[in-house]
Amino acid sequence: MDNHIIELKVNGEGYEVSVDSYRTLLEVLREDLGLTGSKEGCGMGACGACAVLLDNVVVLACLTLALSVEGKEITTVEGLAKGEELSPLQQSFIDHGAVQCGFCTPGMLISSTALLMKNFHPDEHQIQMALSGNLCRCTGYVKIVEAVKAASEH
Repeated sequence: MDNHIIELKVNGEGYEVSVDSYRTLLEVLREDLGLTGSKEGCGMGACGACAVLLDNVVVLACLTLALSVEGKEITTVEGLAKGEELSPLQQSFIDHGAVQCGFCTPGMLISSTALLMKNFHPDEHQIQMALSGNLCRCTGYVKIVEAVKAASEH
């Protein structure tokens, strides 16, 4: 196979990983680095469960080749907390009951974080648009939108 050694910066830490050219960022994060927060939902970029921040822009890790992210800053859902202290957005998801089965939650948190980095006080429509690439089968989105709105008010 076509194997490459690449350097990744994930959640502020450097990693050196040996990858085949066909492997996705999601595979490397989960299988090589043990960062299992990002999920493979559909494997086709339709559900958003695998979302991560790449230089503070939301990307779908299931569609992103690991080789293409060398030298870029990757933030996974694990990187949103500061040690054991949850981010205000993560805490808001808990406080507002925005987590049910939890499968979509990492992608929802990543997309919401990206929104709040650009727009500190989004309205409901802006939150809905930011989350439009993230599918949830449990909540109906109401509590998720409420959690993002509440986090933006702090």
